Amino acid sequence: MNRRKLLKTAAALVPAIWLRNAYLHAASGNTNRFMADGPFKPNWTSLQQYQTPGWYKNAKFGIWAHWGPQCQPEYGDWYARGMYQEGSDQYNYHLKTYGHPSRFGFKDVIHEWKAESWKPEELLRLYKEAGARYFVALANHHDNFDNYNSTYQPWNAVRMGPKKDLIGGWAKAARNHGLHFGVSVHAAHAWSWYEVAQRSDKEGTLKGVPYDGKLTREQGAGKWWAGYDPQDLYAQNHPLSEHSLDDGAIHRQWNWGNGVTPPSKEYCEKFYNRTVELIDKYEPDLLYFDDTALPLWPINDAGLRIAAHMYNSSIKKHGSLQAVINGKILDEQQRKCMVWDIERGQSNIIEPETWQTDTCIGSWHYDKRVYENHRYKTAETVIHTLVDVVSKNGNLLLSIPVKGDGTIDSDEKEVVKGITAWMKVNSNSIYDTHPYAILGEGPAMQETAALTAQGFNEGKGKPFTAEDIRFAQKERLLYATTLGVPRKEVLIKTLAGKTATRVALMGYNDKLNWKNTSDGLLVTVPDKMPTGIGSVFEIEGIV
Repeated sequence: MNRRKLLKTAAALVPAIWLRNAYLHAASGNTNRFMADGPFKPNWTSLQQYQTPGWYKNAKFGIWAHWGPQCQPEYGDWYARGMYQEGSDQYNYHLKTYGHPSRFGFKDVIHEWKAESWKPEELLRLYKEAGARYFVALANHHDNFDNYNSTYQPWNAVRMGPKKDLIGGWAKAARNHGLHFGVSVHAAHAWSWYEVAQRSDKEGTLKGVPYDGKLTREQGAGKWWAGYDPQDLYAQNHPLSEHSLDDGAIHRQWNWGNGVTPPSKEYCEKFYNRTVELIDKYEPDLLYFDDTALPLWPINDAGLRIAAHMYNSSIKKHGSLQAVINGKILDEQQRKCMVWDIERGQSNIIEPETWQTDTCIGSWHYDKRVYENHRYKTAETVIHTLVDVVSKNGNLLLSIPVKGDGTIDSDEKEVVKGITAWMKVNSNSIYDTHPYAILGEGPAMQETAALTAQGFNEGKGKPFTAEDIRFAQKERLLYATTLGVPRKEVLIKTLAGKTATRVALMGYNDKLNWKNTSDGLLVTVPDKMPTGIGSVFEIEGIV
């Protein structure tokens, strides 16, 4: 047989061999998706080979759509849990708006959600203009609903609710705008998070009537969800965890300890399959986990297998590792295996490895009360956070809450507009930079707040002023950014004894007066500054 015929025969055999192996795999009772082969194995020692890719180190700024069916009521974060907590504001709102959770549960909120005005291309255009270099979309939350075409979770956005492949739409729009694409996965905790749905009222006319958390497929006859099993969503065919009636206990059990009922092997494998399919189908550059270290760790290795699959798949696609996994509450070894994420908070030092802070301008899930009371973070707060994080070797992932219909409100658009204006003038001081020897100076550095659990030290330190300065560098340039608008003069004390050869104010084209002094670099600022948020001085001769 000649070489051409040999290659043709081999090519024809590949699909047949793959199908046979897949059939044997399924026939053996193992329905798991295959984990990609490669240098990474599902253990912490092997994952320590990880090196953060250059695109992510240089990107610095991403925007996140933390959007799913819990945004439909437009009444705040963790709605699918709060609506089952008798007496809470979300329970009271649900009772008034939809009815009792024994008759109208979260499954029915999903049915109400249509995402009828969602225009991903339009939103991604805004975010690209605002300076985002990557975009992250919510693949699923603790509510256990998949926002994509999921083979393993029947409760998904293609089959019900919007009846659209939301992750597919986000991915296409992000790539059309030249942004790296990421997904966030939170569903590992549905097992214990939804235990509130097993409750019933303790008082009132429906006292003792169970909520809908234990419903079965058989009870759906004649209803909109006929043929679907609510347990695929709620996952409540198990005993309650210790202290389950204590609403705060879940936070102490986030690492699958302190009396939580262990999830079944079937539950863990379903989560593994859903997530690996998500990676295979949409090929995200970034995978964000809302877990201690990795999902289901340390009671199951599903998270380790997913991480190894993500990394090996990236190598096969790109020829080198270009993937990022974000995890929380990492020890020193684990910070070498993925990118450490700090929720609503910042490190207080220059970290040796690239890290990320994730925060939101409002509530994680859209809350109309934030809009009605004009309580979003300002563009100034966002920019100050970005500059501070970048000075410490970090990235900022910023959530812009999305309404149930798929749009953002007018106040949010103003925040994005303010970010856009600053970034158009000053983005060179952000992208492709790395930390200076010292992160900065100023009074806020004398009063910092310690991290708590996942982070949560945001806004607890001394407020930033124009006297607070943060540094970043790029090649031979040093950027010094004031976290406020200076008046008359700026003295950069860190540069005392150093000799600058050129100083420019970004966005200002006239001559700038400055001089090296024994007390530091002294700059006289113009009466009218280029931006009203913070000023960036580009300095040569120092690095």
